[in-house]
Amino acid sequence: MEQLYDALISYGPWGMFISAFLAGSILPFSSEAIMVALLAAGVDPWILLLTASAGNTLGGITCYCIGRTASPEWLQRTFRIKDKHMHRAQVLVARWGAWMGLLCPLPILGDAILVTLGIMRSRPLATNLTMAIGRTLRYAFVLLSALGVAKLLW
Repeated sequence: MEQLYDALISYGPWGMFISAFLAGSILPFSSEAIMVALLAAGVDPWILLLTASAGNTLGGITCYCIGRTASPEWLQRTFRIKDKHMHRAQVLVARWGAWMGLLCPLPILGDAILVTLGIMRSRPLATNLTMAIGRTLRYAFVLLSALGVAKLLW
């Protein structure tokens, strides 16, 4: 895994985009570590924010599309989702709709929320917009935190 991180870091902003895409999909991956390493290597924070947000949002769109195209029964069987958890997610999505996209940056739950938004046929444009906002805010927080720590150390 360390070789993958090193390779992504060597690609600079493209590595940030790829790692954010992987992290935004259903694959477990930490793009924040790549972001901090690239920031330490001198990559412009605005470029990192842009590439991370774009990659992570596109990764999230894959989760939404999985939910939109797959049957709920198949998803429950494949990902071993209990009926009560599926029902709870559907109730939340029915109540809040595309606004649930703001919660997509949450670890583990974010992907489940996006898949559920796809299953429930949430409006694609509104869902993608709220997802992009939430994910951009998360990366902005990571960047600001890393920059703050760097200032303390120097």
